[in-house]
Amino acid sequence: MQTNIQTEPPAPRSAPPGEPDSETASLLRSFMIPAINGARSWSELSAVLEAKGFAIVFRHGKMIFKNIETGRELCTGAFLGTPLRELAARLGRPSVRADADGVTGRLVL
Repeated sequence: MQTNIQTEPPAPRSAPPGEPDSETASLLRSFMIPAINGARSWSELSAVLEAKGFAIVFRHGKMIFKNIETGRELCTGAFLGTPLRELAARLGRPSVRADADGVTGRLVL
């Protein structure tokens, strides 16, 4: 007895969950990198990003950029090419207050 199995073509490759696709990443980089590179302090960086609709949060020791309007976490600093360790070397160690969950935190300005 022969079985006729039909398979669907593979789905197009997309970005891993939680990571923007390449076009979104390019837009984020072009929009955020000048603000990140121009900042002289964590408070200045936070204010400039907030004016653009973004916030800095921390999860498991990683710096994450979040859309203020939607609350959606977009990407890490490392994804944008500006990892936390490089910013800390330039701006000083950030002061972070841990949230009650013990996993996330926010900048203390």
